Amino acid sequence: MTVMIENQHETETTEFADLIRSRRAELKLSLDRFEKKCVDPVTGTRVKSSWVYRLETGEPVIPPRLPQLRALAAAASVPLERLQDAAARQFFGIERVWAESGEASALVRRAGRLTEDQREQLLRLIDAFAPPGPEAD
Repeated sequence: MTVMIENQHETETTEFADLIRSRRAELKLSLDRFEKKCVDPVTGTRVKSSWVYRLETGEPVIPPRLPQLRALAAAASVPLERLQDAAARQFFGIERVWAESGEASALVRRAGRLTEDQREQLLRLIDAFAPPGPEAD
């Protein structure tokens, strides 16, 4: 999406920046009020309004890490996963691969709690039932 910003320079923005900008507008929050809400509930990490401004206007920013994403999710009242997906696309060109089954996401979330040995055993079990296809690693 191409937008015109106040100083009349044309800039390209992407989904992450658009999501933050649109949620801030929907919530009717100024940059300063958004900054006050932009606190990671786990670590207390804050995101400054100057970073949000640069993001929204297409200026270069350092990609946010997990604490910053949690802070932005809290301030924008959006699920963390939605911001993670949008940030992955904008900053790293990573696109989430969706399975036909909604169960795949639940399996992935649970797999994160397994030990490395358990994950390896699970992969062997999955391969026994569904041999890897052309899209496999």
